[in-house]
Amino acid sequence: MIAVDVSNSMECEDLRPSRMESAKRAIEQLTQRMRGDRLGIVVFAGEAFVQLPITSDRGAARLFARTINTSTVSAQGTAIGAAIDLAAQCFDKESAASKAIIVITDGEDHEGDAMEAAQRAQEAGIVVHAVGMGTPQGGPLPIRKNGQLQGFRKSRDGATVVSRLDEGMLARIASAGGGAFVRATAASSGIQEIVDELRKLDQAETGTVRYTAHDDQYQWPLGLAVILLFIHMLLGEQRNPRPLWRALTH
Repeated sequence: MIAVDVSNSMECEDLRPSRMESAKRAIEQLTQRMRGDRLGIVVFAGEAFVQLPITSDRGAARLFARTINTSTVSAQGTAIGAAIDLAAQCFDKESAASKAIIVITDGEDHEGDAMEAAQRAQEAGIVVHAVGMGTPQGGPLPIRKNGQLQGFRKSRDGATVVSRLDEGMLARIASAGGGAFVRATAASSGIQEIVDELRKLDQAETGTVRYTAHDDQYQWPLGLAVILLFIHMLLGEQRNPRPLWRALTH
């Protein structure tokens, strides 16, 4: 399960073109590299929602990932704990497959129990990894209209809001969840490192699709049906039915 932050701070452009676009690119890379694995998407800001239930449909995963943006969840905040708990609930508890949650966030202004949620997930046999989006130096949050920069978000006292990556907190979440923390950079989304960690997990077969080739043999019964229909039409035109061989010769 991928839990991706869609709070306003993900609009920051300290990662080009933005943290949000970098997160979507990371999800795209993950869907390409994790072949054979099922995945789902949870989005969160002040609240968490299932964007895509766990599935083996890679096309659906890419489609849903492209629709994610900072207006997906209206309530602002960074409810990482709620996102981890919700993602954990999406797994089939009866499945023997290894399970992992990948949290993609800048970690800023998180709302409390994230580490406790990661620990609960680990106790349930689910590994929690974290991918940090942003830089420790951070940057302002742009306001755009029709793609054009209109200014930057301000606090109530009129100061420009600066958002910074909270590496320490994300590292603690990953540690509590028994997983790894990596920070995305301009050169790398950090996904390959996470994929390497996921490959270490035990894998279980989730299902097999069998395709069988068939030779079409419909022509023979169809041809016989046409002949019988033709004979029926000939006989039906006669008020006084004649023998079949005579009807066919006139």
